Amino acid sequence: MNDDIYAVIMAGGSGTRFWPLSRAASPKQLIDIMGGATMIQATVARLQPLVPPDRVLVITTAALAEETRRQLPMVRPEHVVAEPVGRDTAACVALAAVIVERIRPGAVMILLPADHLIQPADAFQRALRSGVALARQGMLATYGIAPRYAASGYGYVKLGAALAPAEGLACNRVECFVEKPDAATAERYLADGSYRWNSGIFTWRSDVVLAELAKHCGWLTEALAPLARAWDTPGFAADLARIYGPLRKISIDYALMEKAQHIAAVTVDFGWDDLGSWDALYDHLDHDAHGVAARGDVQAIECADSLFFAGGKQAIVAIGTTGMIVVSTDDALLILPKGRSQDVKRAVEALKARERTKLL
Repeated sequence: MNDDIYAVIMAGGSGTRFWPLSRAASPKQLIDIMGGATMIQATVARLQPLVPPDRVLVITTAALAEETRRQLPMVRPEHVVAEPVGRDTAACVALAAVIVERIRPGAVMILLPADHLIQPADAFQRALRSGVALARQGMLATYGIAPRYAASGYGYVKLGAALAPAEGLACNRVECFVEKPDAATAERYLADGSYRWNSGIFTWRSDVVLAELAKHCGWLTEALAPLARAWDTPGFAADLARIYGPLRKISIDYALMEKAQHIAAVTVDFGWDDLGSWDALYDHLDHDAHGVAARGDVQAIECADSLFFAGGKQAIVAIGTTGMIVVSTDDALLILPKGRSQDVKRAVEALKARERTKLL
C-alpha cells in the first residue's frame, strides 16, 4: 500500500529568468511554457498515480496562494500553504514536514520544485518508487542526474558506496553535496564519473527529516514545533506569520544535506531540466528544418536557429533572423542573442532600479 506517501511541491519562486512572460504575480510555475498546462499543473499530474492530489501539499507565497488554488482545484485548498515571508528552502522543508507529520505520522514525503521539466512520466514514477524504498529504510534520498555535459550552473552530489538497487535503478550512499562549480571543476566532475547533478528532488519520512533537522538545525524545528498543534485550526495562519518572520534564511543543502550521514542517491533515467532560461526552453521545443522554435502567433521568414515566443495578443513577424530569442507579451518585448538568456535577470534588476514596477 502507498497511502502513506505525500508530495510537497515548492512553488514560491519568482522565475525572473523567464521575464517578460514570468512576472511577480504570475511567475514561471504558474504559466504555460511548454504548451497544454502550467508548470505546476504538470508537476501535480506527473505525481499520479503514486501520489493522488488529496495527498499533495503546495508551499507557496501569500501573493501566489489564490492563483495556485485556482489552478489546482484537485488539491485541497488547505493544502496550499502560504509562507508569510520567504525564508529559503530549509524553513520550507521543515514547515512541510511538520504539517505532513501531523496529518500522517511517519509518512513518506516527496519534496520537489514546481517548475522542472521531467520526461517521461513513467520513468519519473519508477525513480520515485526507488526513493520511497530508501526512505522507508530511514534514508534521506535524493535523485542524481548523470551529467550530459560539464555544467557549472548546477550543484552536484558525489556518489559513494553502492547500495542494493531499488526498482532496477542504481543507488549509492552520498559522500558529499557540492555547490555550483567553476567550468574547470565541472569538466573534472564530468570526467570522474562519480558525480551527479543535484536535481533538488528529495524523498524521506517526515519523522526522520524532522529528527535530522533537530540534530543539525535545532533552532528551526524548535521554532516551528507549535505549528503542529495549530495545523487545521483557525489560528494556523496567524501563528505561522508570528513564527516565520524571525527565522533565519538558510537552504536545505546547508542546513541539513551537507551534514547528515544517512543520505542515498538514486541515479535516475528520466530526462530532467530545471528550465532555468530561454535558451534551455529552446532545447526542448520542436524546431523546423532551419532550427526555428515558435510558440504563439509567429511568422518566421528565412530565419534560422532562433526562438520566437508570442505570449501576448501581438504577432511576431521576423525576417532573416539567425541565432536570436524574441519574446513578446502585451506590454513588453525581449530581444537577445541566443546564449545570453542568463542575462535576463540583469534586465529585471535594471527595471527594478528604474522603478518600472508595472513591468515586473
